[in-house]
Amino acid sequence: MWQGARIAVIVPAYCEERLIGRTLSGIPAWVDHIVVVDDASTDRTAQVARLATTRPIQVIRHGANSGVGAAITTGYLNGLEHRADVLAVMAGDNQMHPSDLASVVTPVANRQADYVKGNRFSHTDRARMPALRRLGGKALSALTRSATGLDIDDTQCGFTAISARALRLLPLAELWPRYGYPNDLLGMLAARGLRVMEVPVRPVYADEVSGVRPWHLLSISWVIARRWQLERKRPLVEQPACGIED
Repeated sequence: MWQGARIAVIVPAYCEERLIGRTLSGIPAWVDHIVVVDDASTDRTAQVARLATTRPIQVIRHGANSGVGAAITTGYLNGLEHRADVLAVMAGDNQMHPSDLASVVTPVANRQADYVKGNRFSHTDRARMPALRRLGGKALSALTRSATGLDIDDTQCGFTAISARALRLLPLAELWPRYGYPNDLLGMLAARGLRVMEVPVRPVYADEVSGVRPWHLLSISWVIARRWQLERKRPLVEQPACGIED
């Protein structure tokens, strides 16, 4: 537990047999539940994950590749089943430093926020991010801010934490299943008046291969517009005045 809250970490992974072991071995001991969602990898990701540590780790394998957003949705539902109070996401590619996990989950555990995103742009090591990634990330963040009204600087960072109560308010079945899910999720949160904040996290780039492609800028822009339209058409519901209380 952390700050009196039960913590689950969801690890979405696709073809990460080289890096999944490093990711799992670094997760702090105070995490109560770890679930790896193998999104139909064609390598030994699931097998390596099961042997990566002596700690109990649940591995769920998708029968068909569904996308990182779909993998995270599977992990969220599993974390709720295991009665987690705070559900964090750490990708299986070892790009999220485990030392930053406490900073990400603490505002949610302390009820200061409903959802926390890591912000690589505000960390002192931000220059380690490849220039094109910074440029693309800044552009998508500006577009997401315009559509949601949220003051978010690094929308594409996947290092996140959410409260169980906030998660239950979201239409998870609608979450965009592939690249663009962070922007879609932010749109859901904004539409429900939930409290979103950022904390600095270090950018980690070593020998991993990026899955980001230039055309993702256009596809994610479409996802943002799609969420805006969905929420406009949804019947109005009463919004929480001060965020979600556990």
